Amino acid sequence: MIWWAVLGAGVACYLLKLAGLSVPGRVLERPVVERIADLIPVALLAALVAVQVFASGSALVLDARAVGLAAAVLLLLARAPFLVVVFGAALVAAAVRLV
Repeated sequence: MIWWAVLGAGVACYLLKLAGLSVPGRVLERPVVERIADLIPVALLAALVAVQVFASGSALVLDARAVGLAAAVLLLLARAPFLVVVFGAALVAAAVRLV
C-alpha cells in the first residue's frame, strides 16, 4: 500500500518538473516572474528553518536550537564565513543544551 503512495509521489514530482520545463520562455522573462522565482527558494528555506527550530512535533518550543539560530544570525551579520557560522551556531546550541 505504501509503495503506491511512493510511486504516485514520484510520478507527481516528475510531472511537476515537466510542467516547469514546458513553460514558454516569454513567460519566464517577465520581471515579476523573475523576481518571484528568485525569492521562492529563500522563502522555502526560511520556512524549513523556522519549522525545524521552533517546532517539536505539534508543539511550539523555544530551546537551544533558537539560541543557535540567533548565534548564526549574529555571525552572518558579522560577515563570518559559512563554515564558521555553521560550527559556531552548533557549538552555541550544544553549550546551551549542556547547561
